[in-house]
Amino acid sequence: MSHRRLLLAAALLFAPFAAVLPAATPSRPNIVIIIADDLGYGDIGCYGATDIPTPRLDRLAQQGRRFTRAYAPASTCTPSRYALLSGEYGWRQPEKKTAILDGDAPLALDPTRPTLASQLQKAGYFTGLIGKWHLGLGDGSHPIDFNGDIKPGPLEVGFDSAFFLPATVDRVPTVFIENHRVSGLDPSDPIRVSYQKRVNPEPTGAERPDLLKMGAEAIHSNVIVNGISRIGSMAGGRTARWVDEDIADLLAQRSAAFIESHKNGPFFLLLGLHDPHVPHAPNARFVGKTKLGRRGDAIAQLDWTVGAVIDALERSGVADNTLIIFTSDNGPVLYDGYYDQSAELNGSHRPAGGLRGWKYLPYEGGLRIPFIVRWPGHVKSGVDDRLLGLNDLFATLSTITGQSIAKGVAQDSLDQSKVLLGKRGPAIRTELVEQAISNTLALRSGDWKLIPASPQQQVSGMGAGADPNDNRWTHSIIRQDELYDLAKDPSESTNLASRFPERVAAMKARLQAIRRGK
Repeated sequence: MSHRRLLLAAALLFAPFAAVLPAATPSRPNIVIIIADDLGYGDIGCYGATDIPTPRLDRLAQQGRRFTRAYAPASTCTPSRYALLSGEYGWRQPEKKTAILDGDAPLALDPTRPTLASQLQKAGYFTGLIGKWHLGLGDGSHPIDFNGDIKPGPLEVGFDSAFFLPATVDRVPTVFIENHRVSGLDPSDPIRVSYQKRVNPEPTGAERPDLLKMGAEAIHSNVIVNGISRIGSMAGGRTARWVDEDIADLLAQRSAAFIESHKNGPFFLLLGLHDPHVPHAPNARFVGKTKLGRRGDAIAQLDWTVGAVIDALERSGVADNTLIIFTSDNGPVLYDGYYDQSAELNGSHRPAGGLRGWKYLPYEGGLRIPFIVRWPGHVKSGVDDRLLGLNDLFATLSTITGQSIAKGVAQDSLDQSKVLLGKRGPAIRTELVEQAISNTLALRSGDWKLIPASPQQQVSGMGAGADPNDNRWTHSIIRQDELYDLAKDPSESTNLASRFPERVAAMKARLQAIRRGK
């Protein structure tokens, strides 16, 4: 039995003379982080969207603080989520650990090192993960057996409970894992998963496109689950397979149950939404909520899910003492492998809010994200343009909950508690390293941004042009240094590298120093 659970057992033994756990107080709030998947800076109303109804998120922003210069540390999911939990840039690890991981990839986080979850656990919080994980499972010494105990995983890096999707909704296995086991698995129908070979004898999406709800490119045209073809091959586990249209309801129900069970707190809930990542398959009651097709409807569904979580906090009587953070793991993408007309029906909507680029790319559209904070009576409402990154949450929430950070831990995380609470003062963070696919790095320093030439690396993604409605799938190489003055040119349309060679050289040197840990 862990030391923490021994203390809990002792407290129960001597009740009512001892409290079971320290209750949530104004200095020790419950914490809920809701992180969307591929939601862009301009995808919701309070950030300028007019074609997608997001009343719950708009209300959250009105009641709390909305940040306009918040950044994902990477323009793809796994390294951003890694940085959020570890307080360390994902590119400090070998790329295979923090690339866009498959559903059977090894755990990216080191179980021997603190995470945001274990830090809050140490402070007396009951910590829970619900929804998307995408940080790997197992130790990599052997293939994962999805029919037995699956570990190490979230429970080994600081979560007391976990109900999660292993990776993305377009990857196998298409099942939920609860703690260490696949939820709802029938032992007589064991699961087999492979990204190297075919293990399912049934037709694939490439072979039987007539069985699909939406067509897909080759990499997404393997095993068919719920009428949608996926990346990778999977056999068995039929009773455990999810129904895409029901995922949002399930996440909302699980979140409400978690909040009610731990309302005496303090608790920490990390809720990883699957929307609006592909495949876009919103519940029938959200279909047609927008004129933008499946992706727009998925964002309307996302807004409902956030509202359901807030409703659960209010029903449990803990809304006023809960710090809510809503954000996204990277920028948006319209076409990402499925032929669902998200690009064709996008109309005049600007998912990246007019910024250049999309998911995968080193430009602002792939990295700047919505970031809303609410804690009634503690977070000052308003709009804040001070710079922050998801990697700062480790140090920031440690301070808010009275925790110190050991030397060498969370080296890329800054204490932004004053900024988060809306206290006056200068920006705490003045520079940020931004990662694109293939470990392409950029440096944001004040209002200046440098993307060094990396001709040996290919940057793949959507809409490399400045026009946020350029939906072409592009493969671009950073052939020359790119320097932008974001204060005057937020759309990164004018490369100033040739005009300011000294600044380019200085920023390159600074980027190298950061890479060396200085």
